[in-house]
Amino acid sequence: MRRKNPHPQRAVNARTVLKVSYLDARDKEEEEVEEEEEEQPTPVLCLKIPDEDDVVFEVEQKEIRKETTSTKRGKRKRGHECDVCEKVFDRPSSLAIHMRTHTNERPYECEVCERCFRESGHLKRHMRIHTNEKPYECDVCEKRFTQSGHLKSHMRTHTNEKPYECDVCEKRFRESGKLKVHMRIHANEKPYECDVCEKCFRQSQHLKIHMRIHTNEKQYECHVCEKRYRHANSLKYHVRTQH
Repeated sequence: MRRKNPHPQRAVNARTVLKVSYLDARDKEEEEVEEEEEEQPTPVLCLKIPDEDDVVFEVEQKEIRKETTSTKRGKRKRGHECDVCEKVFDRPSSLAIHMRTHTNERPYECEVCERCFRESGHLKRHMRIHTNEKPYECDVCEKRFTQSGHLKSHMRTHTNEKPYECDVCEKRFRESGKLKVHMRIHANEKPYECDVCEKCFRQSQHLKIHMRIHTNEKQYECHVCEKRYRHANSLKYHVRTQH
């Protein structure tokens, strides 16, 4: 049989004390948690600045991966490359023609004057000299030419077009070849040398004319008195003043 508590009020006070103590302990624990949260530092995001060695290493790795990928996919075909000067051509026939500039091979020979050429097209144009064929005609003055390039250059005499300009003196020319010869004046270049007297010239044509002094060749003849001259201009002057 359970005994009756002789002091019921004490029990109530004890329960109250225990309850209050429990609440105080819980509040104190929550306050400690809040204080810990407040004391915990806010996280800061740091960005690492890579060292120079790290950057170099990363670039090298990218290059290695690129080379590996390129090897797997296969190298792109460069076309047909010259073994001498590494110039690249689209067709093997073009490479074969180009190789003759290194070997100095001229397989196409003129049957009239025995002059040789590297390309069949060059021989075909040359033959028009012997046949006097001039298929290209000027629409303005009806002058005819053996080559289309000669007609194109001639048309600039009518349009006064001079697209090639000297970088030194700003003199302009109708043909790129004329500019090239002109540039030798500034460079003092004379690549054509006489085998007899070692005199040098800027143009091959000037050397050719000079050689007539040594050979005594006079190919320009007056149709009136049959007097002969080395230069065409000399013959023109003779006809104008003497006849």
